[in-house]
Amino acid sequence: MVKSILIAIVAAAASALMFASIASGAIVAMLLFYLAPLPLMAAALGWGPGGALIGGLLASATLAGLHGLTTSIGFMLTVALPAWWLSHLALLARPGASDPSKLEWYPVGRLVLWMAACAAVMTLAALFTLGSDEASIREALQDGLNRILRIQGEIGPQNGDGAFVPILARIAPPAATVIAMITLVVNVWLAARIVRVSGHLSRPWPDLRTLAYPAGTMLVLSAVLTASFLGGLTAMVAQLVSAVLLVAYMLAGLAVVHALTQNLSGRGLWLGLTYAVLILFGWPAVVLLLIGLTDAVFGLRMRFAPRPKPPAPIT
Repeated sequence: MVKSILIAIVAAAASALMFASIASGAIVAMLLFYLAPLPLMAAALGWGPGGALIGGLLASATLAGLHGLTTSIGFMLTVALPAWWLSHLALLARPGASDPSKLEWYPVGRLVLWMAACAAVMTLAALFTLGSDEASIREALQDGLNRILRIQGEIGPQNGDGAFVPILARIAPPAATVIAMITLVVNVWLAARIVRVSGHLSRPWPDLRTLAYPAGTMLVLSAVLTASFLGGLTAMVAQLVSAVLLVAYMLAGLAVVHALTQNLSGRGLWLGLTYAVLILFGWPAVVLLLIGLTDAVFGLRMRFAPRPKPPAPIT
């Protein structure tokens, strides 16, 4: 018990420091800011989600005293609560239907969808601080982008005085949601890997090649993609949800690639090149998205995934 509390305190201090480092303006501070949930998630996955909850409350109280209530609320909504909730879900288990002695752990696909939901809600909450309707939110985004770009010297009379800013204001909310989603995915994965290496991971490592979503997810994606053309606040919300669901299916595409190449010679090299090109150029994400959507409709893994090799005969 004492050990868990100490770990929660250390995680709270690390997470609060990483979150507050963004005020320095340094480039490395941006990386630390995005990794702020990592200490809390690691504490939760190794020593129970209660550690993340206690650590989050401690960190929020510390930030409230040092940087004000607004910073504290921002930390609680974007770091502490998602870290606690996602870790709680990751550690959920129930007795197996066929064999009660074996546990069935919370499906990774549903966990990814919860990450998508958290990212969409966090972005939407941030947008509502700018206004209560689409017009006021767009106007506030454009004003903010204009100020930032003028300070940086990127706009002025010589380049159309920021004629592209309205386009950026439309792209910004879905882009922010995608960044939030990827940040949560990376933090959960890193936290689980770190705790697994330490030998304290409270659940077995899942087979990520089987990542899949409930059947109704495709229907939801179709509905929100259609709603994104309606206009107004409805379209803005639908665009946020569409963006994170597309990221989810891009991750499913990665799972398909892992599954279909499991018996391929030189598999590690090909997967390494895939990740390198994805990180450096970004455009392979579209290919992976198409693979993930195709798998959801036609079941590529079930049709084409190589079957495991039979065990060698006993001599």
